[in-house]
Amino acid sequence: MIKRILRWVILGGTLFFLAKALKDNWQGVATVRIDALGWAILAIASGITLLAHTWAGWIWVWVLQDLNQPIRSSEFVQVYLKTNISKYIPGNVWHYYRRILAAKNANVSVEIATLSVLLEPLLMAAAALIIFLLTSQSILSESILYLQIIQLFCLLGVLCVLHPKFLNLGIAIVQRLKVKKLDSTPSSTPTLQHYPLRLLLGELGFVVLRAFGFVLTLFALSPLNLSHMPLLFGAFSFSWLLGLIIPGAPGGLGVFEATAIALLQSHFPTALVISAVGLYRLISIFAEIAGATLAWLDERFFSLKP
Repeated sequence: MIKRILRWVILGGTLFFLAKALKDNWQGVATVRIDALGWAILAIASGITLLAHTWAGWIWVWVLQDLNQPIRSSEFVQVYLKTNISKYIPGNVWHYYRRILAAKNANVSVEIATLSVLLEPLLMAAAALIIFLLTSQSILSESILYLQIIQLFCLLGVLCVLHPKFLNLGIAIVQRLKVKKLDSTPSSTPTLQHYPLRLLLGELGFVVLRAFGFVLTLFALSPLNLSHMPLLFGAFSFSWLLGLIIPGAPGGLGVFEATAIALLQSHFPTALVISAVGLYRLISIFAEIAGATLAWLDERFFSLKP
């Protein structure tokens, strides 16, 4: 009951913030125009976002391979892309549920499949937090020694938490809280045996690609300077992170937009930021639909059947 109330409070708060921001700046938003070059840049942003989702599918394959699962890589990338759009269904867990079922049907144990879909968002969150910590000074617009020290300790803390000794404990807790068992067969809980450096680097690449897509979306509306890059990458990473971890926001819908506007409106015209985050949401959904469609077509017409 409390969890449901919290979700409605979060949803209501983000919708109120977005509605107020749009109401206060709707005249500026209405004046935003996209020229031919801008549309070309948006097309590139869509392609990069699609590439990011495809790359995330390969990282999921890596997770399963690190857990010693003999799987067909292309098949599981297809599963990832086809299930990705399910995150917008209320509950924000159905894409994970469908991946677990697909893995189970491919003779991966429920425990291993569950661990793989828990590891993926945890590593994504860690990657986004690392990028935010590395760029947070640009968001704060100031350089203070004690803040830099805190930033360094937080960064080291994230890297330490990813050690299997702590990561396996965290996964076990999340598994008890978030995931219902799909069968009643007793078995030992699988664990990660080594530091997930390759997986972390992969997720860093995923977040960077997503952030680059957002930067291009903003660039399609207004010129940018290279000095803006740390700010934009940091603001995107933190906004995307909150959208990932805050409950009640399927696909981060609303939370990402509200956070990005709050972080960037003091650096760019608010109407420009509102337009950019709205366009980027449409680009993200389009890329996810395109990815699912291409995966289905590849599976239907091009995949070799055993």
